[in-house]
Order: sequence, then C-alpha cells, then structure tokens
Amino acid sequence: MEILEGRLSVLAALGAFHRRFEVILIAHGTHEEKVADLLALAATRAVPVKWVEREQLASMTHGSTHGGVVAVASAKPRATAEELLYLVQNLLEPALLLLLEGADDARNLGFTLRSAEALGAHAVLIKKHLWDFDATEIARPASGAYERLPLAQIEDVSALQQLQRGGVRLYGCIAGARRTMYEVNLAEPCILAIGGEKRGLSGAVRQICDQFITIPTRPEPSSLSLSHAAAIVLAEAMRQRRSL
Repeated sequence: MEILEGRLSVLAALGAFHRRFEVILIAHGTHEEKVADLLALAATRAVPVKWVEREQLASMTHGSTHGGVVAVASAKPRATAEELLYLVQNLLEPALLLLLEGADDARNLGFTLRSAEALGAHAVLIKKHLWDFDATEIARPASGAYERLPLAQIEDVSALQQLQRGGVRLYGCIAGARRTMYEVNLAEPCILAIGGEKRGLSGAVRQICDQFITIPTRPEPSSLSLSHAAAIVLAEAMRQRRSL
C-alpha cells in the first residue's frame, strides 16, 4: 500500500479508478466545504473516510504539505507494453507519447508529468530498469497528473519498434541535431524521446530513431533540464496540432 498526500492527489486518484483505496484520513478542524468534492467522490466509490488528529497524519507523511488529507491505497499500476499498444490503436487523434530516459530525480519527473498532461501527451514511457522512485515524491509536484496520465514501463526498445511499425514516428531530441523541432511534423503520431541530463539518449534508442531534432537555443548555453526540454518540445507539438 502507498500513502497519498494532499487533496489534489487523493481526488485525482479517486477519479482515475486505478487504485484500490483502504481509507481516506482527514484532519480534525478541516473545513468540510474545502473537501466536499473529495467526500462526495469517496462516498460514490464507497471508500471509508476517517477524521483524525493532525499528529497522526504527520507521522505518516513526508512533510507538512498534505493539507490535512491523506489516503492509504494500493500502488498505481503501470501500463504494460501491450496495454500501451492498445491505447495508441484506439485513440481518436494522432498519438503523442513522451519517452524519458534517465530521469534521476522524483520531483523533476513529477513536474515533467504535470507538463506532459497539460500539453496533450497520451502516455509517458520509462524503461523498467530506470523506474526506482518514491511515488509520493513524484505525485506531489505532478499535481494529479501522476494519477491520471498513463505511465508505461517498457523492458527494451521492442515496444518502441512495434509502435513504429504501426505508424508512430520516433523523434530523438538531442543537442546539435541538424533539424530543429520546428522543421518536422509533430502533428503526426509520434514519440518524443528525451534523454537524461547525465547520459542523454541511450544507444539502443538512438539506433532506432526515425529522426533527430533539437531545441534551438543561443550559442553555448547551459543545458536544459529534462523537465524543461520535455515541456518545450511538447508545447511545439501542441502548437502544430492546434494549427491544423
């Protein structure tokens, strides 16, 4: 079981229907109108709610940002490669997927998920051997996106190759590429591959990329963080799709 902290995270998890809830804990003194939507959804899903002392919540959480709301629930399931393929095949619009390689910081990953959801990504892919994060540390900065956005664990590049055979293009985002993100069609079904800040994209992913693109920046800049690079490229993809 995992601990979910904060009204937004708990509300998002309830609405996503991905987790099994054991109990929702609310601190005494919390105004009911502030959690009315949470209480209503919990009642709909028959999730028990208990009012407890704030000290009990403090003993269960990472810090004081829970705002008086905590839930105990099963871990969020991660989509398999097969489920990801099914998702893409049944979309009513061109797929926009984000592949992250080498996300080293849970909070950075959380912010990236938040941007990915806001900018229209249908799912985020992370290699299974790179997934070693505290879910709470991801969920807090993700502001609900961690619960709603499909997260797929892939073993290797075979899932990417299956998507490519289905017409999804794989764009590797790297510094120094000849083409910028403005010069390719990101309105078509695509995967945007963003490398980690330490090692960039892996050789295995580079070998199967359909094309490399770069974010145009001033000469000799400091490098962009993974979360900022992902947000910038996703924003360009959204711009292109809206202009159609």
